[in-house]
Amino acid sequence: MSGGVDSSIAAALLKQQGMSVEGATMKLTAGLCCDISAAQAVCQHLGVPHRMIDARDRFSESVVRDFISEYRRGRTPNPCITCNDLVKFRLLLDYARSQGFDHLATGHYARIEQDPTTARYLLKKGIDPDKDQSYFLYRLKQEQMRHILFPLGGMRKADVRRLAAGLALPAAERPESQEICFVPGNDYRSFLKEHAPETLRPGDMVMIDGKVVGRHDGVAFFTVGQRRKLGIAAGERLYVVSVEPDTNRVVLGKPFELQASEMAVANPNFVAVDKLHERTIVTVKIRYRSSYAPAVIEPAGPDRVRVVFEQPVPGVCPGQAAVFYDNDIVVGGGVIE
Repeated sequence: MSGGVDSSIAAALLKQQGMSVEGATMKLTAGLCCDISAAQAVCQHLGVPHRMIDARDRFSESVVRDFISEYRRGRTPNPCITCNDLVKFRLLLDYARSQGFDHLATGHYARIEQDPTTARYLLKKGIDPDKDQSYFLYRLKQEQMRHILFPLGGMRKADVRRLAAGLALPAAERPESQEICFVPGNDYRSFLKEHAPETLRPGDMVMIDGKVVGRHDGVAFFTVGQRRKLGIAAGERLYVVSVEPDTNRVVLGKPFELQASEMAVANPNFVAVDKLHERTIVTVKIRYRSSYAPAVIEPAGPDRVRVVFEQPVPGVCPGQAAVFYDNDIVVGGGVIE
């Protein structure tokens, strides 16, 4: 429980269903992330016990270190996916099971359903298209899904807010955070200056043909597809086409030069099937807020998938997750190479 409205309502709903519920809050970083006192207040209001779990070492080793490493490589990571994979649904679920609990429940907007024919657990989109969080959960495994509950997957956010107000929950009007929990004030510059100062070296901004058109303060502040805050007066709209940490260059191009007809995806995890055996038609999200792009996926060697888009798409960004869907079912996903 973060102290926010989603996890609070998840707990309230489960208690209403007659389940024995305890709230748990993980301490992930010093003085940041979840509001432990707010979570405790919600639990007191609901009349359920609360426990705090110190996960700072695992979070630092698995999430923060990976975040910094990816920026050093000129990539744009998604730390929330890493946290879900290695902390929430591994460390916390293992802890819950070791303490005798049957399930771990969270406030994610997604659904888990068991296929009556195959008995396989399926991960599905939440029914609220504006809040669906299945993209962040593509690394879930079958054994984990047996013990996970998403009480909000069949609800819309507006209904969750109304329910929280009706229950007079302390979190009812709490605003949602849009920031990465371990970056104070969402100030990437200060965070990377402290933890990865080599990413802040000034360098050249060049066009695809190598022509130097400006200077930058550090490759870590640019991501493929970026258009704003380039600091270039070119008289035309330019985008970041690639980031080159080895040469310390940021490469710019015109919109058509940003288009990609295919991409390679590494370290895949498949949810709807055990393994990708053949060419499969899917839709793909290349970022959480991107639209769904029709594509074909096929095996491309050990731990690798080739994705061929029906139509070229802009802004394919190394380090981000590509998640494959069959209508509302998550087929699987991986990291864009």
